[in-house]
Amino acid sequence: MRAWAVLGVTLLVACSQVFFPFLLRDGDHFWGTSEESHILGILEASKRLVDAAIHSTMERNLQKREALSPSRLLSLSKLPEPTSRAVSRAAEIMEASVRAVRGGAHLGPRQSRSLTDAVSEALLAAIARVSGCLPHMLPPKCPHTCLASKYRLITGACNNRDHPRWGASNTALARWLPPAYEDGISEPRGWNPHFLYHGVPLPPVREVVRQVIEASDEAVANDDQFSDALTAWGQYVGHDVALTPQSVSEAPFGGGADCQLACENRHPCFPIQLPANASPAAGPACLPFYRSSAACGTGAQGAFFGNLSTANARQQMNSFTSFLDASTVYGSSPASEAQLRNWSSAEGLLRVNTRHRDRGRAHLPFPPPGTPSRRLSPRGPLSPSSSGGTAAASEAPALAALHTLWLREHNRLAAALKALNPHWSADTAYQEARKVVGALHQIITLRDYVPSILGPKAFGQHVGPYKGYDPTVDPTVSNVFSTAAFRFGHTTVHPLVRRLDASFQEQPGLPPLPLQDAFFSPWRLLEEGGLDPVVRGLLARPAKLQVWGQLMNRALTERLFMPPGPGTFDLASLNLQRGRDHGLPGYNEWREFCGLPRLQTWAALGSAMASGDAAGRMRGLYEHPDNVDVWLGGLAEAFLPGARTGPLFACIIGRQMKALRDGDRFWWASDGVFSAAQRRELERHSLPRVVCDNTGLARVPADAFRLARSPRDFKACEDIPGLDLEAWREAAPPGDPCGLPERVDGRDFVLCNASGRRVLVFTCQHGFALQGHEQSACTPRGWDPQPPVCKDVDECAADAPCHASARCQNTRGGFRCQCADPYVLGEDGRTCVGDVGTCANRGVARRSHGSESSPPGTERDGRTTPPRDAGGPGRARGGSMGKPCVTEGGPPADPGTDGPAWSQEAPS
Repeated sequence: MRAWAVLGVTLLVACSQVFFPFLLRDGDHFWGTSEESHILGILEASKRLVDAAIHSTMERNLQKREALSPSRLLSLSKLPEPTSRAVSRAAEIMEASVRAVRGGAHLGPRQSRSLTDAVSEALLAAIARVSGCLPHMLPPKCPHTCLASKYRLITGACNNRDHPRWGASNTALARWLPPAYEDGISEPRGWNPHFLYHGVPLPPVREVVRQVIEASDEAVANDDQFSDALTAWGQYVGHDVALTPQSVSEAPFGGGADCQLACENRHPCFPIQLPANASPAAGPACLPFYRSSAACGTGAQGAFFGNLSTANARQQMNSFTSFLDASTVYGSSPASEAQLRNWSSAEGLLRVNTRHRDRGRAHLPFPPPGTPSRRLSPRGPLSPSSSGGTAAASEAPALAALHTLWLREHNRLAAALKALNPHWSADTAYQEARKVVGALHQIITLRDYVPSILGPKAFGQHVGPYKGYDPTVDPTVSNVFSTAAFRFGHTTVHPLVRRLDASFQEQPGLPPLPLQDAFFSPWRLLEEGGLDPVVRGLLARPAKLQVWGQLMNRALTERLFMPPGPGTFDLASLNLQRGRDHGLPGYNEWREFCGLPRLQTWAALGSAMASGDAAGRMRGLYEHPDNVDVWLGGLAEAFLPGARTGPLFACIIGRQMKALRDGDRFWWASDGVFSAAQRRELERHSLPRVVCDNTGLARVPADAFRLARSPRDFKACEDIPGLDLEAWREAAPPGDPCGLPERVDGRDFVLCNASGRRVLVFTCQHGFALQGHEQSACTPRGWDPQPPVCKDVDECAADAPCHASARCQNTRGGFRCQCADPYVLGEDGRTCVGDVGTCANRGVARRSHGSESSPPGTERDGRTTPPRDAGGPGRARGGSMGKPCVTEGGPPADPGTDGPAWSQEAPS
């Protein structure tokens, strides 16, 4: 409770200085005369200030109609989903409220001591409620049910029972070393122009890029060992385990020019300064850059916990789960997952694009109308930002291709598993397919990808063999991994997108596409040959080799996200500036962390570099080896044998991957996650098999990441092993006294193990209500208690779903609204209207009534319940009578969305 008091009163002091500085002229007078209403008023003022800035930013993103600048594209692509935005907003409210504590309050020891007793517990609770931050810092309530042990939560929470926030979405990135902020708390490296490092200021990141990193698009060394699929998979995995949202505002919270217009360091603006001779004509002298959102309770908010020391320095948030769990496919929050699922499917499918097909195969769905990400393409709405709660799925064709492959793979598996186990509910089929897809992500990453980039020796040293789940290992993604080490892959991005024909040759109709013409252009997959040409290019063309002097092409350092807007943008500068924003210590600090010798002289540093020229160029910029940014230092190191990284990045990446594996209770090889037979089948699967099952390719390389020559090194798809799903068929084991219960209309069940006992978990289909116990355990006497029944719900008697103009007739699992001649049902499926021509034979909507009691879009026992406006198996969504009606297949999807179709039955 004392910590709550420190939190509340420190907030009072900070807000008082920001909004009511006159109250701080006499501290004794202030504390003697203040009232509770003052405190809540101050907090509300802070909240209004932040919300005004956020509202202005969102309004501009939604309404701005001119060509989007590269920085705007980046901002829109990094917009967090609603849950993450709420956490970021709460953190910004607290940050804005207390920032001035260090600078101007001048509180003495006596005043600081007196604060903790200044307000009541009730008021402290009110402050916590209004600010919105504290709830995001408390341990989550973990369900202790059989299904919660069988399927991981979408948020990643409760994976570790003793530390339920480890690895969860919307929590702080891990710190493996204390941050190196200039004020010890929050200010980035390079924030203060007069702050010196070994006697000199840090060089501007843009100058570092121009002198050390940038290369022409023609200066491309091809990798003779690895394919472009290796680069694409690395980018894809990076999006699976981390997304650090930038500030929810693009202007200073205290007022002032938009960050795109000003070149001043004012939170959240941390602009990238341009060299004096490099500013575009009549343009600003900087590139806009927005700081990453702080995690709740860190940075200046450390005052809430009674100190302003580095123990509570600013931390950055990870919007995604840290785990290798296919967040790229399913999202990392109940809200994003609910948006991705097809709730009208009885097979647990994901939503697909209902307007476009790829030779009969699915494309990613469009995002919902009104979302900012719909504006990311000049040709219309982009393919789904919703795949991982971010527009990264549409950032480049290679990423869109991988997202699409796994969407198709999920739906293929879910349909097959449901056919194999017809007693499963749609949710069980979904969860089991999700579990398999997550396992395949883990296998492909740790078995195939990581050894390729680390080399065999470093893999053995830093990762090693799997020895089982270790609950003492924190799997949380580290700041240095996400912000520096794993961004090595940016230097392996080829400046051309290669699209190949069925013979794996260039085709005149689809020539190589310059990378700057491919950013945020998902329409190219829809209109220019579909998925297959891009996938062939990934498998049969080399990756760009990371070579000193050719680290990054101008497509990334000059023309990043150029279409459709004017200007310039620079990925290398963004990486360097982000590392400084996050307070990452320098290159030598991380070498020491990894047990590597510090390189104290330029001669010593040169001996570790891939080129003798590297140390000389860095010396002219940094002037001291300790000043070198960790991302640049790691890139410049010579590769380890058989690797595509040097010793520093091999150490950081290897340690992170080991933590992601060993600290994951649901890791595919962990005891009890899959049966022995299922594990054997999973080990047989591979990325080439996923390609075979979900594209039109008939031949693929056996290893997707090794550069193969067609047709010499390619195999027919029938020779590529895959899963035998028979291992997932549920059946009673020999000698079992219980067997499986009979299938009953309206009832589904799934087997689960609880404390060594076989348990059945029952659910009712839409339109039925559970009567009896939800679970039954197998005993020597059979199932105890007896399995429940699912009783049909009379919707007509329960809630009068039809309009007064129509007659309601109950059906098994639904209802129908009927009209007397000559009237017919309107578009809403419930109201009788006049003559509408071809609508006379319109179907009849069914409506769901299930046994779920949780609020829609929330997690229940590891399951996400559908949103209220989503369809479900036999579920109808209310429509508008003003829209055109359709005679079969349900009403048309909104042209801007791919929502679930209505489920209907023909009139009897």
